[in-house]
Amino acid sequence: MAEMAFAAEDQTRRSRVTRPALPQVVIALLVLGVVVASGISLTAGASDASALAVAGHWLGLGEVNAIAPRDLLIVEQIRLPRVVMGLLVGAALAVSGVVMQGIFRNPLADPGLAGVSAGAGLGAAGMIVLGGSLALPAIRIFSYATLPAAAFLGGLLTTVILYGISTRLGRTSIATMLLAGIALGALSGAATGVLVYMADDKQLRDLTFWSMGSLGGATWPKIATMALVLAASLAALPFMARGLNALALGEAAAWHMGIPVERLKRTAIVIVAAMTGASVAVSGGIGFVGIVVPHILRLAIGPDHRFLLPASALLGGALLVLADSVARTVVAPAELPIGIITAIAGAPFFLWLLLRRRNVLDL
Repeated sequence: MAEMAFAAEDQTRRSRVTRPALPQVVIALLVLGVVVASGISLTAGASDASALAVAGHWLGLGEVNAIAPRDLLIVEQIRLPRVVMGLLVGAALAVSGVVMQGIFRNPLADPGLAGVSAGAGLGAAGMIVLGGSLALPAIRIFSYATLPAAAFLGGLLTTVILYGISTRLGRTSIATMLLAGIALGALSGAATGVLVYMADDKQLRDLTFWSMGSLGGATWPKIATMALVLAASLAALPFMARGLNALALGEAAAWHMGIPVERLKRTAIVIVAAMTGASVAVSGGIGFVGIVVPHILRLAIGPDHRFLLPASALLGGALLVLADSVARTVVAPAELPIGIITAIAGAPFFLWLLLRRRNVLDL
C-alpha cells in the first residue's frame, strides 16, 4: 500500500511539473509559426524577392543578398503592411472569440456568428456614407480614427443587445444567442443594404470592401490606429484570465470566489466590441477565425485562459496571414477576398463542431 501511495504521489508530482510545460511549448511553437507565416507572406507573389534577400537587406547584408529596388518597394510598402495588419486582425478576432466564449460559457460563441461583426460593419458603413454629410470638424481632423470609432460603437451596441436577449436570471441560452445573433446580423445587413442604395460611386467602392473582407487596404496609418486599440485591449486581458477561468464554473461560483462578475462581463463586452470594431474597420468582415482558433487550442492546451488568450492571438494572426497569402496567389494576378478563404476552411469545422455538440444544443 505504501508503494502504491508513493507511486500515486510521484505521478501527481510529475503531472504537475509536465502539464504546465505543454502550453508553454505550444506558445513557443506558435511564435515560430508566426515568423514562418510572415516570411511566406512577405515573399509570396509576383515579385522575385526572397525571404533571405529581404532579411539580408534589413540586416545590412545587401552585398551578399542583393535585392532590386522595385522588389524592395513591393515588400516594404505593400506586403509588409498586409502582414502586420493580418497579424493584428487575426489576433483581435481570435481573442474576441475566446472572450465571448468565456462570457457565454460555450465554445460556439463568436463575433461573426453572433452578429457583432455585422453590427460593427453597419457602424463603419454608416460613417462611410453619412460621415461626409455631417461635416463635423472632428471627422475631418481625426479621419483615421472616426471609422474605427463608428465600427466600435456598432459592435458594442450589438454585443450589449445580444447579451441582454440571450441572458436571463444569470443564465445564458446558447440557442437564444445563436438565433438572436442571426436576427441581429440580418437586421444589420438590411440596414447596410439601405446605405449601399444611398451611396455614390466612390462610397459604393468603399462599401464593397466590407462584403467579404480583405487586407488590400492596409496602410501604416490604419495599422497605427488598429495597434492602439489592440494594445489597450490586450493589456487588460491578463487581468481577466482568472475571472474567465472562474466563470466557467458558473456565475454564482465565480462570485463566491471573489470575482466581480458584473464588472468582468461589462469589461469583456467593451473589449470584444473594441477589437471586433477595429478589425472590421480596417479589414471588413472576416468570419470563423474567432470560433476555429480557440477550439483548436482548447484541444491542444486545455481551457486555461492564462495560456489560451496569448496562444489564440498568435495562432489567429498566423492563420490570417497564411489565408491572405493564399488569397493573393491562388488566382494571381487577381485577388480573392480573404473572407472566402476563411469561410472555406472554417465552415466545415463549424459544422463538425455543431454535430459534436448537438446533444448540448438540444437541451
